[in-house]
Amino acid sequence: VGHRFLAPAAITLTTGADYRAQMAAARVVVDRAERRARIVEAAAAAAAAVGLSVVDDPGLVDEVTGLVEWPVVHVGTIDPPFMALPPEVLTTSMRTHQKYFATEHPDGRLAPRFIVVANTETDDGGAAVVAGNERVLRARLSDARFFWDQDRKAPLRNNLSALRSIVFHARLGTLFDKVTRLEALAGSLAARVPGCDETLARHAAILAKTDLVTGMVGEFPELQGLMGRYYALAGGEPAAVADALADHYRPLGPTDRCPTAPLSIAVALADKLDTLTGFFAIGEKPTGSKDPFALRRAGLGIIRLVLETRCRLGLRAAVTEAHGLYRVHGLAPAQAVADEVLAFLADRLKVVLRDRGVRHDLIDAAFAPAGAAPTGGEDDLVRLLARVEALGAFLASDDGANLVIAYRRASNIVRIEEKKDSRGYGDPVAIEGLAEPEERALAAALGEVTAAATPCLAAEDFAGAMAALARLRGPVDAFFDRVTVNVDDPALRANRLRLLSEIRATLNRVADFSRLEG
Repeated sequence: VGHRFLAPAAITLTTGADYRAQMAAARVVVDRAERRARIVEAAAAAAAAVGLSVVDDPGLVDEVTGLVEWPVVHVGTIDPPFMALPPEVLTTSMRTHQKYFATEHPDGRLAPRFIVVANTETDDGGAAVVAGNERVLRARLSDARFFWDQDRKAPLRNNLSALRSIVFHARLGTLFDKVTRLEALAGSLAARVPGCDETLARHAAILAKTDLVTGMVGEFPELQGLMGRYYALAGGEPAAVADALADHYRPLGPTDRCPTAPLSIAVALADKLDTLTGFFAIGEKPTGSKDPFALRRAGLGIIRLVLETRCRLGLRAAVTEAHGLYRVHGLAPAQAVADEVLAFLADRLKVVLRDRGVRHDLIDAAFAPAGAAPTGGEDDLVRLLARVEALGAFLASDDGANLVIAYRRASNIVRIEEKKDSRGYGDPVAIEGLAEPEERALAAALGEVTAAATPCLAAEDFAGAMAALARLRGPVDAFFDRVTVNVDDPALRANRLRLLSEIRATLNRVADFSRLEG
Protein backbone atom coordinates (compact mmCIF):
# COMPACT_ATOMS: atom_id res chain seq x y z
CA VAL A 1 0.00 0.00 0.00
CA GLY A 2 1.08 3.56 -0.62
CA HIS A 3 0.33 6.76 1.31
CA ARG A 4 -2.72 6.32 3.49
CA PHE A 5 -4.43 9.53 2.29
CA LEU A 6 -2.72 10.56 -0.92
CA ALA A 7 -2.75 7.11 -2.59
CA PRO A 8 -4.98 4.74 -0.61
CA ALA A 9 -5.44 2.19 -3.40
CA ALA A 10 -3.55 -1.08 -3.08
CA ILE A 11 -0.50 -1.61 -5.27
CA THR A 12 0.38 -4.78 -7.15
CA LEU A 13 4.14 -5.04 -7.58
CA THR A 14 5.23 -6.33 -10.96
CA THR A 15 8.95 -6.77 -10.23
CA GLY A 16 11.26 -5.97 -7.37
CA ALA A 17 13.07 -3.48 -9.57
CA ASP A 18 9.89 -1.40 -9.83
CA TYR A 19 9.29 -1.27 -6.07
CA ARG A 20 10.76 2.16 -5.33
CA ALA A 21 9.27 3.77 -8.42
CA GLN A 22 5.79 2.36 -7.78
CA MET A 23 5.92 3.43 -4.12
CA ALA A 24 7.10 6.91 -5.09
CA ALA A 25 4.14 7.18 -7.45
CA ALA A 26 1.99 6.28 -4.45
CA ARG A 27 3.59 9.10 -2.40
CA VAL A 28 5.97 7.02 -0.27
CA VAL A 29 9.73 7.62 -0.33
CA VAL A 30 11.01 4.17 0.58
CA ASP A 31 14.74 4.88 0.85
CA ARG A 32 15.58 6.45 4.21
CA ALA A 33 18.66 8.29 2.96
CA GLU A 34 16.66 9.81 0.10
CA ARG A 35 13.88 10.82 2.48
CA ARG A 36 16.39 12.43 4.83
CA ALA A 37 18.06 14.32 2.00
CA ARG A 38 14.67 15.63 0.83
CA ILE A 39 13.90 16.96 4.30
CA VAL A 40 17.26 18.69 4.67
CA GLU A 41 17.14 20.25 1.20
CA ALA A 42 13.50 21.34 1.41
CA ALA A 43 13.93 22.82 4.91
CA ALA A 44 17.03 24.76 3.85
CA ALA A 45 15.24 26.10 0.77
CA ALA A 46 12.13 27.11 2.75
CA ALA A 47 14.22 28.96 5.34
CA ALA A 48 16.35 30.64 2.67
CA ALA A 49 13.18 31.90 0.98
CA VAL A 50 12.53 34.10 4.03
CA GLY A 51 16.19 35.07 4.50
CA LEU A 52 16.96 32.58 7.26
CA SER A 53 18.81 29.30 7.81
CA VAL A 54 17.85 26.14 9.68
CA VAL A 55 19.52 25.55 13.06
CA ASP A 56 21.67 22.44 12.66
CA ASP A 57 20.08 19.47 14.46
CA PRO A 58 21.09 16.10 12.94
CA GLY A 59 19.32 14.14 15.69
CA LEU A 60 16.00 15.81 14.96
CA VAL A 61 16.47 15.27 11.21
CA ASP A 62 16.93 11.55 11.88
CA GLU A 63 13.85 11.43 14.09
CA VAL A 64 11.62 13.26 11.62
CA THR A 65 12.92 11.07 8.80
CA GLY A 66 11.44 8.11 10.64
CA LEU A 67 8.09 9.85 11.20
CA VAL A 68 7.11 10.72 7.63
CA GLU A 69 6.68 8.85 4.34
CA TRP A 70 6.20 11.79 2.02
CA PRO A 71 7.92 14.85 3.55
CA VAL A 72 6.30 18.21 2.81
CA VAL A 73 7.98 21.23 4.39
CA HIS A 74 6.16 24.35 5.62
CA VAL A 75 7.25 27.51 7.46
CA GLY A 76 5.35 28.71 10.50
CA THR A 77 5.59 31.89 12.59
CA ILE A 78 6.25 32.32 16.31
CA ASP A 79 4.25 35.08 18.02
CA PRO A 80 6.56 38.04 18.87
CA PRO A 81 5.93 38.02 22.67
CA PHE A 82 7.41 34.53 22.94
CA MET A 83 10.71 35.67 21.49
CA ALA A 84 11.50 37.18 24.92
CA LEU A 85 11.92 33.63 26.27
CA PRO A 86 15.47 32.24 26.43
CA PRO A 87 16.35 30.82 22.99
CA GLU A 88 16.98 27.37 24.48
CA VAL A 89 13.45 27.30 25.87
CA LEU A 90 12.01 28.04 22.45
CA THR A 91 14.12 25.47 20.62
CA THR A 92 13.59 22.80 23.26
CA SER A 93 9.83 23.30 23.30
CA MET A 94 9.68 23.12 19.50
CA ARG A 95 12.03 20.16 19.27
CA THR A 96 10.79 18.03 22.17
CA HIS A 97 7.05 18.40 21.81
CA GLN A 98 6.45 19.24 18.18
CA LYS A 99 9.53 18.09 16.22
CA TYR A 100 9.89 21.54 14.66
CA PHE A 101 13.18 22.89 13.33
CA ALA A 102 14.30 26.27 14.62
CA THR A 103 15.62 28.94 12.27
CA GLU A 104 18.15 31.71 12.76
CA HIS A 105 19.17 35.05 11.29
CA PRO A 106 22.50 35.37 9.44
CA ASP A 107 24.05 36.78 12.65
CA GLY A 108 23.06 33.65 14.63
CA ARG A 109 20.07 35.12 16.48
CA LEU A 110 17.04 32.85 16.79
CA ALA A 111 14.36 33.86 14.27
CA PRO A 112 10.56 33.94 14.86
CA ARG A 113 9.98 31.21 12.28
CA PHE A 114 9.95 27.43 12.51
CA ILE A 115 10.03 24.59 10.00
CA VAL A 116 7.43 21.83 10.25
CA VAL A 117 7.63 18.67 8.14
CA ALA A 118 4.18 17.38 7.30
CA ASN A 119 3.42 13.93 5.95
CA THR A 120 0.84 14.98 3.39
CA GLU A 121 -0.01 17.48 0.67
CA THR A 122 -3.08 19.69 0.99
CA ASP A 123 -5.21 21.61 -1.48
CA ASP A 124 -4.62 24.91 0.34
CA GLY A 125 -0.83 24.67 0.03
CA GLY A 126 -0.43 23.81 3.70
CA ALA A 127 -2.20 26.89 5.12
CA ALA A 128 -4.33 24.84 7.49
CA VAL A 129 -1.36 22.70 8.50
CA VAL A 130 0.68 25.79 9.34
CA ALA A 131 -2.18 27.43 11.23
CA GLY A 132 -2.78 24.30 13.28
CA ASN A 133 0.87 23.93 14.18
CA GLU A 134 1.15 27.60 15.10
CA ARG A 135 -1.84 27.19 17.40
CA VAL A 136 -0.32 24.14 19.12
CA LEU A 137 3.06 25.88 19.51
CA ARG A 138 1.34 28.95 20.94
CA ALA A 139 -0.14 26.80 23.69
CA ARG A 140 3.20 25.10 24.40
CA LEU A 141 5.05 28.39 24.58
CA SER A 142 2.35 29.92 26.78
CA ASP A 143 3.09 27.17 29.31
CA ALA A 144 6.81 27.84 29.00
CA ARG A 145 6.30 31.58 29.52
CA PHE A 146 4.20 30.85 32.61
CA PHE A 147 7.03 28.74 34.08
CA TRP A 148 9.58 31.40 33.12
CA ASP A 149 7.62 34.13 34.86
CA GLN A 150 6.81 32.05 37.96
CA ASP A 151 10.31 30.66 38.44
CA ARG A 152 11.85 34.15 38.48
CA LYS A 153 9.63 35.43 41.28
CA ALA A 154 11.94 34.05 43.99
CA PRO A 155 15.74 33.71 44.11
CA LEU A 156 17.25 30.26 43.57
CA ARG A 157 18.38 29.95 47.19
CA ASN A 158 14.70 29.77 48.17
CA ASN A 159 14.57 26.39 46.41
CA LEU A 160 17.12 24.79 48.75
CA SER A 161 14.55 23.48 51.20
CA ALA A 162 12.67 21.73 48.37
CA LEU A 163 15.81 19.69 47.65
CA ARG A 164 15.34 17.93 51.01
CA SER A 165 12.40 16.00 49.56
CA ILE A 166 14.24 14.78 46.42
CA VAL A 167 16.22 11.58 46.86
CA PHE A 168 19.63 11.53 45.17
CA HIS A 169 19.95 7.82 45.97
CA ALA A 170 18.25 5.78 48.65
CA ARG A 171 21.59 4.97 50.33
CA LEU A 172 23.30 8.31 49.66
CA GLY A 173 20.72 10.80 50.86
CA THR A 174 18.84 13.68 49.26
CA LEU A 175 19.82 16.37 46.79
CA PHE A 176 20.08 18.74 49.74
CA ASP A 177 22.68 16.40 51.25
CA LYS A 178 24.50 16.40 47.92
CA VAL A 179 24.72 20.18 47.55
CA THR A 180 25.88 20.42 51.15
CA ARG A 181 28.75 18.07 50.28
CA LEU A 182 29.42 19.96 47.05
CA GLU A 183 29.69 23.22 48.97
CA ALA A 184 32.48 21.83 51.15
CA LEU A 185 34.25 19.95 48.36
CA ALA A 186 34.16 22.80 45.84
CA GLY A 187 35.50 25.15 48.50
CA SER A 188 38.39 22.80 49.13
CA LEU A 189 39.09 22.25 45.42
CA ALA A 190 39.13 26.02 44.82
CA ALA A 191 42.62 26.17 46.31
CA ARG A 192 43.84 23.78 43.59
CA VAL A 193 42.18 25.59 40.67
CA PRO A 194 44.17 28.70 39.69
CA GLY A 195 42.12 31.87 39.93
CA CYS A 196 39.20 30.26 41.77
CA ASP A 197 37.58 32.15 44.65
CA GLU A 198 36.70 29.79 47.50
CA THR A 199 33.70 31.80 48.73
CA LEU A 200 32.15 31.97 45.26
CA ALA A 201 32.90 28.28 44.67
CA ARG A 202 31.00 27.37 47.82
CA HIS A 203 28.12 29.65 46.88
CA ALA A 204 27.87 28.26 43.33
CA ALA A 205 28.00 24.68 44.62
CA ILE A 206 25.16 25.14 47.10
CA LEU A 207 22.99 26.57 44.29
CA ALA A 208 24.06 23.98 41.69
CA LYS A 209 20.91 21.82 41.86
CA THR A 210 18.30 24.40 42.83
CA ASP A 211 16.92 24.77 39.31
CA LEU A 212 15.85 21.10 39.38
CA VAL A 213 12.74 22.07 41.35
CA THR A 214 11.71 24.89 39.00
CA GLY A 215 8.69 24.56 36.76
CA MET A 216 10.72 24.99 33.60
CA VAL A 217 13.16 22.17 34.36
CA GLY A 218 10.25 20.02 35.51
CA GLU A 219 8.77 20.45 32.04
CA PHE A 220 12.09 20.29 30.16
CA PRO A 221 14.62 18.25 32.19
CA GLU A 222 17.24 18.68 29.45
CA LEU A 223 17.45 22.38 30.41
CA GLN A 224 18.87 21.62 33.88
CA GLY A 225 21.86 23.79 34.62
CA LEU A 226 21.10 26.11 31.74
CA MET A 227 17.95 27.43 33.43
CA GLY A 228 19.94 27.70 36.65
CA ARG A 229 22.19 30.16 34.83
CA TYR A 230 19.26 32.26 33.59
CA TYR A 231 17.57 32.31 36.98
CA ALA A 232 20.83 33.11 38.77
CA LEU A 233 21.42 36.11 36.49
CA ALA A 234 17.81 37.21 36.96
CA GLY A 235 18.35 37.01 40.72
CA GLY A 236 21.45 39.21 40.62
CA GLU A 237 24.08 36.51 41.10
CA PRO A 238 27.59 37.16 39.72
CA ALA A 239 28.06 36.03 36.13
CA ALA A 240 30.78 33.54 37.16
CA VAL A 241 28.37 31.87 39.61
CA ALA A 242 25.63 31.72 36.98
CA ASP A 243 28.02 30.19 34.44
CA ALA A 244 29.12 27.57 36.99
CA LEU A 245 25.48 26.47 37.43
CA ALA A 246 25.19 25.92 33.67
CA ASP A 247 28.60 24.32 33.20
CA HIS A 248 28.95 22.04 36.21
CA TYR A 249 27.36 19.11 34.35
CA ARG A 250 29.95 19.40 31.57
CA PRO A 251 31.52 17.70 29.80
CA LEU A 252 28.52 15.53 28.96
CA GLY A 253 30.48 13.29 26.62
CA PRO A 254 33.69 12.96 24.64
CA THR A 255 32.66 15.64 22.14
CA ASP A 256 31.16 18.10 24.62
CA ARG A 257 33.24 21.10 25.59
CA CYS A 258 34.97 21.33 28.95
CA PRO A 259 34.41 24.29 31.30
CA THR A 260 37.37 26.68 31.34
CA ALA A 261 36.31 29.24 33.95
CA PRO A 262 37.90 28.52 37.37
CA LEU A 263 34.60 28.56 39.26
CA SER A 264 32.97 26.20 36.75
CA ILE A 265 35.93 23.81 36.92
CA ALA A 266 35.80 23.60 40.72
CA VAL A 267 32.06 22.91 40.89
CA ALA A 268 32.14 20.46 37.95
CA LEU A 269 34.98 18.50 39.57
CA ALA A 270 33.22 18.49 42.93
CA ASP A 271 29.97 17.20 41.42
CA LYS A 272 31.66 14.34 39.53
CA LEU A 273 33.98 13.36 42.38
CA ASP A 274 31.06 13.27 44.82
CA THR A 275 28.99 11.08 42.50
CA LEU A 276 31.82 8.69 41.64
CA THR A 277 32.94 8.33 45.25
CA GLY A 278 29.45 7.80 46.62
CA PHE A 279 28.40 5.09 44.18
CA PHE A 280 31.70 3.24 44.49
CA ALA A 281 31.36 3.42 48.28
CA ILE A 282 28.03 1.54 48.15
CA GLY A 283 29.27 -0.97 45.59
CA GLU A 284 27.27 0.43 42.65
CA LYS A 285 30.16 0.21 40.19
CA PRO A 286 29.77 -0.02 36.40
CA THR A 287 29.85 -3.49 34.88
CA GLY A 288 30.72 -4.53 31.35
CA SER A 289 27.16 -4.05 30.16
CA LYS A 290 25.58 -1.69 32.71
CA ASP A 291 26.31 1.79 33.93
CA PRO A 292 22.94 3.11 35.16
CA PHE A 293 24.42 6.07 37.01
CA ALA A 294 26.66 7.21 34.12
CA LEU A 295 29.81 6.73 36.19
CA ARG A 296 31.98 6.19 33.11
CA ARG A 297 30.89 9.59 31.86
CA ALA A 298 31.67 11.11 35.26
CA GLY A 299 35.12 9.49 35.22
CA LEU A 300 35.84 10.72 31.73
CA GLY A 301 34.64 14.16 32.76
CA ILE A 302 37.11 14.26 35.66
CA ILE A 303 39.96 13.19 33.38
CA ARG A 304 39.14 15.77 30.72
CA LEU A 305 38.66 18.55 33.28
CA VAL A 306 42.05 17.84 34.85
CA LEU A 307 44.01 17.31 31.63
CA GLU A 308 42.45 20.07 29.53
CA THR A 309 42.63 22.70 32.28
CA ARG A 310 45.93 21.34 33.71
CA CYS A 311 44.45 21.40 37.20
CA ARG A 312 46.99 20.00 39.69
CA LEU A 313 44.71 17.73 41.63
CA GLY A 314 45.81 14.85 43.85
CA LEU A 315 43.00 12.43 43.09
CA ARG A 316 43.55 10.13 46.06
CA ALA A 317 43.26 12.99 48.52
CA ALA A 318 40.24 14.41 46.67
CA VAL A 319 38.38 11.07 46.70
CA THR A 320 39.23 10.55 50.37
CA GLU A 321 37.90 14.01 51.18
CA ALA A 322 34.72 13.39 49.15
CA HIS A 323 34.22 10.11 51.04
CA GLY A 324 34.55 11.88 54.38
CA LEU A 325 31.76 14.30 53.52
CA TYR A 326 29.14 11.52 53.32
CA ARG A 327 27.14 11.26 56.52
CA VAL A 328 25.56 7.88 55.86
CA HIS A 329 26.22 4.39 57.19
CA GLY A 330 27.36 1.31 55.35
CA LEU A 331 30.00 2.85 53.10
CA ALA A 332 33.13 0.94 52.17
CA PRO A 333 36.31 2.27 53.86
CA ALA A 334 37.82 5.40 52.34
CA GLN A 335 41.13 3.80 51.38
CA ALA A 336 39.43 0.92 49.57
CA VAL A 337 37.14 3.33 47.74
CA ALA A 338 40.08 5.53 46.73
CA ASP A 339 41.93 2.46 45.40
CA GLU A 340 38.94 1.41 43.32
CA VAL A 341 38.18 4.90 42.00
CA LEU A 342 41.79 5.47 40.97
CA ALA A 343 41.94 2.09 39.24
CA PHE A 344 38.69 2.98 37.46
CA LEU A 345 40.08 6.36 36.38
CA ALA A 346 43.29 4.65 35.21
CA ASP A 347 41.19 2.45 32.92
CA ARG A 348 39.28 5.47 31.61
CA LEU A 349 42.56 7.29 31.04
CA LYS A 350 43.85 4.38 28.99
CA VAL A 351 40.86 4.78 26.70
CA VAL A 352 41.50 8.51 26.33
CA LEU A 353 45.21 8.12 25.66
CA ARG A 354 44.76 5.08 23.44
CA ASP A 355 42.76 7.32 21.11
CA ARG A 356 45.85 9.52 21.01
CA GLY A 357 48.02 6.55 20.07
CA VAL A 358 49.55 5.97 23.53
CA ARG A 359 50.24 2.37 24.63
CA HIS A 360 48.23 1.29 27.66
CA ASP A 361 51.26 -0.30 29.34
CA LEU A 362 53.00 3.08 29.42
CA ILE A 363 50.12 4.38 31.51
CA ASP A 364 50.39 1.40 33.89
CA ALA A 365 54.13 1.96 34.23
CA ALA A 366 53.76 5.71 34.80
CA PHE A 367 50.91 5.24 37.30
CA ALA A 368 53.09 3.16 39.57
CA PRO A 369 56.64 4.51 39.96
CA ALA A 370 58.76 2.86 42.62
CA GLY A 371 56.95 -0.42 42.02
CA ALA A 372 53.82 0.67 43.85
CA ALA A 373 50.39 -0.79 43.17
CA PRO A 374 48.56 0.85 40.24
CA THR A 375 46.56 2.98 42.63
CA GLY A 376 49.28 3.54 45.18
CA GLY A 377 51.61 5.70 43.11
CA GLU A 378 50.89 8.60 40.78
CA ASP A 379 47.52 10.34 41.15
CA ASP A 380 48.24 13.74 39.60
CA LEU A 381 47.06 13.27 36.01
CA VAL A 382 48.97 16.28 34.68
CA ARG A 383 52.20 14.92 36.11
CA LEU A 384 51.26 11.43 34.96
CA LEU A 385 50.79 12.57 31.37
CA ALA A 386 54.18 14.27 31.39
CA ARG A 387 55.70 11.06 32.73
CA VAL A 388 53.96 8.98 30.03
CA GLU A 389 55.18 11.27 27.25
CA ALA A 390 58.75 11.16 28.53
CA LEU A 391 58.62 7.39 28.96
CA GLY A 392 57.30 6.92 25.42
CA ALA A 393 60.10 9.03 23.97
CA PHE A 394 62.68 7.15 26.06
CA LEU A 395 61.48 3.74 24.91
CA ALA A 396 61.56 4.89 21.29
CA SER A 397 65.32 5.49 21.59
CA ASP A 398 67.98 2.77 21.24
CA ASP A 399 69.26 3.43 24.76
CA GLY A 400 65.76 3.12 26.22
CA ALA A 401 64.84 -0.06 24.35
CA ASN A 402 68.11 -1.78 25.27
CA LEU A 403 67.91 -0.65 28.88
CA VAL A 404 64.44 -2.20 29.19
CA ILE A 405 65.88 -5.51 27.96
CA ALA A 406 68.64 -5.25 30.56
CA TYR A 407 66.05 -4.33 33.23
CA ARG A 408 64.06 -7.47 32.46
CA ARG A 409 67.21 -9.60 32.54
CA ALA A 410 68.28 -8.17 35.91
CA SER A 411 64.74 -8.50 37.35
CA ASN A 412 64.38 -12.09 36.20
CA ILE A 413 67.70 -13.14 37.70
CA VAL A 414 66.95 -11.47 41.03
CA ARG A 415 63.42 -12.87 41.17
CA ILE A 416 64.59 -16.45 40.45
CA GLU A 417 67.42 -16.29 42.97
CA GLU A 418 65.28 -14.68 45.66
CA LYS A 419 62.73 -17.46 45.27
CA LYS A 420 65.45 -20.11 45.34
CA ASP A 421 67.15 -18.61 48.39
CA SER A 422 63.92 -17.61 50.19
CA ARG A 423 65.33 -14.16 50.87
CA GLY A 424 65.46 -10.71 49.32
CA TYR A 425 68.42 -8.84 47.85
CA GLY A 426 67.26 -5.30 48.29
CA ASP A 427 70.00 -4.39 50.79
CA PRO A 428 72.62 -1.77 49.84
CA VAL A 429 75.56 -2.96 47.75
CA ALA A 430 78.85 -3.45 49.64
CA ILE A 431 81.15 -1.33 47.48
CA GLU A 432 84.28 -2.87 49.01
CA GLY A 433 83.04 -6.30 47.99
CA LEU A 434 82.92 -5.53 44.25
CA ALA A 435 85.70 -7.46 42.52
CA GLU A 436 85.47 -6.69 38.77
CA PRO A 437 85.97 -3.26 37.19
CA GLU A 438 82.65 -3.60 35.32
CA GLU A 439 80.66 -4.07 38.51
CA ARG A 440 82.46 -1.19 40.19
CA ALA A 441 81.69 0.97 37.14
CA LEU A 442 78.02 -0.07 37.26
CA ALA A 443 77.75 0.73 40.98
CA ALA A 444 79.29 4.15 40.38
CA ALA A 445 76.97 4.79 37.44
CA LEU A 446 73.91 3.84 39.51
CA GLY A 447 74.92 6.35 42.16
CA GLU A 448 75.51 9.08 39.57
CA VAL A 449 72.22 8.38 37.80
CA THR A 450 70.29 8.45 41.07
CA ALA A 451 71.91 11.76 41.98
CA ALA A 452 71.07 13.20 38.55
CA ALA A 453 67.52 11.81 38.32
CA THR A 454 66.37 12.77 41.82
CA PRO A 455 66.24 16.56 41.28
CA CYS A 456 64.72 16.00 37.84
CA LEU A 457 61.89 13.98 39.36
CA ALA A 458 61.36 16.60 42.05
CA ALA A 459 61.13 19.28 39.35
CA GLU A 460 58.85 17.07 37.22
CA ASP A 461 61.49 17.08 34.50
CA PHE A 462 60.78 13.53 33.39
CA ALA A 463 62.63 13.91 30.12
CA GLY A 464 65.70 14.83 32.15
CA ALA A 465 65.19 11.82 34.42
CA MET A 466 64.94 9.53 31.40
CA ALA A 467 68.10 11.07 29.94
CA ALA A 468 69.88 10.28 33.21
CA LEU A 469 68.70 6.67 33.01
CA ALA A 470 70.08 6.40 29.48
CA ARG A 471 73.60 6.75 30.92
CA LEU A 472 73.20 3.29 32.44
CA ARG A 473 73.14 1.50 29.12
CA GLY A 474 76.91 1.23 28.67
CA PRO A 475 77.76 0.12 32.23
CA VAL A 476 74.83 -2.34 32.31
CA ASP A 477 75.79 -3.88 28.96
CA ALA A 478 79.42 -4.22 30.06
CA PHE A 479 78.35 -5.85 33.33
CA PHE A 480 76.24 -8.52 31.62
CA ASP A 481 78.94 -9.12 29.00
CA ARG A 482 81.83 -9.70 31.44
CA VAL A 483 80.49 -10.45 34.94
CA THR A 484 79.05 -13.74 36.15
CA VAL A 485 76.44 -13.30 38.85
CA ASN A 486 75.99 -16.84 40.16
CA VAL A 487 79.56 -17.55 41.27
CA ASP A 488 80.63 -20.07 43.95
CA ASP A 489 81.60 -17.36 46.45
CA PRO A 490 78.34 -16.76 48.44
CA ALA A 491 79.29 -13.23 49.52
CA LEU A 492 80.29 -12.16 46.01
CA ARG A 493 77.13 -13.70 44.53
CA ALA A 494 74.88 -11.96 47.07
CA ASN A 495 76.58 -8.62 46.45
CA ARG A 496 76.09 -8.93 42.69
CA LEU A 497 72.44 -9.83 43.16
CA ARG A 498 72.08 -6.70 45.28
CA LEU A 499 73.66 -4.76 42.41
CA LEU A 500 71.08 -6.18 39.97
CA SER A 501 68.34 -5.35 42.45
CA GLU A 502 69.62 -1.77 42.53
CA ILE A 503 69.30 -1.57 38.72
CA ARG A 504 65.65 -2.50 39.10
CA ALA A 505 65.08 -0.06 41.96
CA THR A 506 66.79 2.82 40.14
CA LEU A 507 64.67 2.48 37.02
CA ASN A 508 61.50 1.95 39.04
CA ARG A 509 61.95 5.34 40.68
CA VAL A 510 60.95 6.88 37.35
CA ALA A 511 58.30 4.33 36.29
CA ASP A 512 57.44 0.72 36.99
CA PHE A 513 59.31 -0.88 34.10
CA SER A 514 57.96 -4.31 35.03
CA ARG A 515 54.60 -3.25 33.61
CA LEU A 516 55.94 -2.63 30.13
CA GLU A 517 54.94 -5.19 27.53
CA GLY A 518 56.83 -6.60 24.55
